[in-house]
Amino acid sequence: MGIIGEKLDVDFVISTGDNFYDRGLKGTGDSAFEESFSKIYNAPSLQKEWYSEIVEFFFVDTTPFVDKYFIDPEDEVYDWKGILPRRNYLSTLLKELDSSIKDSNAKWKIVVGHHTLKSAGTHGDTQELLHHLLPILEENKVDFYLNGHDHCLQHISSINSPLQYFTSGGGSKAWRGDINWMDPKELKFYYDGQGFMSLQITHSQANFTFFDIFGNILHQWASTKPLLHSAI
Repeated sequence: MGIIGEKLDVDFVISTGDNFYDRGLKGTGDSAFEESFSKIYNAPSLQKEWYSEIVEFFFVDTTPFVDKYFIDPEDEVYDWKGILPRRNYLSTLLKELDSSIKDSNAKWKIVVGHHTLKSAGTHGDTQELLHHLLPILEENKVDFYLNGHDHCLQHISSINSPLQYFTSGGGSKAWRGDINWMDPKELKFYYDGQGFMSLQITHSQANFTFFDIFGNILHQWASTKPLLHSAI
């Protein structure tokens, strides 16, 4: 990833979650941050954080949408103090997201969440997000939804809207050997292994590239938008 980052001269890096297994960080001094993050992504090419007005990223806290974390915690103990009452929290989150996207003047609008919206991987579609989040993305003509959660690489194209779905969850726990087959008109690419994704974006074009851990290109896809011209 560091080698490809140097070749592409990346401007920033986005994490789609699941960086700290199994129970997250215990605090700001947790050694897991150093072991699982700082020492992993230490390539000079990844030490950047630039922003551009042609694109705006909207990060969504997707975990509180998922019902099973509340009714079937799988022997895990979650601290929900920060989001209760849950209904109010989700309502506020959705209103703020909708308002922020509507107020944006960016040419490209990209929403990032941890959980899948659509996926052919182990976890599959997240029904709660399809019900609550997807209508906002489609109404506001969001270009791309980026997520992790499923430990694979995949590109799904929506049949009913221009929205594209990209999963970059191949950092660990990949090679699970399972796939939920989808309509080939939707599932453009699926890789059950480790790797990562890059995005190069200009005013008129967005280029997505998926790589395996050796830097080999697995899948490429591009989207274009017309340049706007004005006359005085």
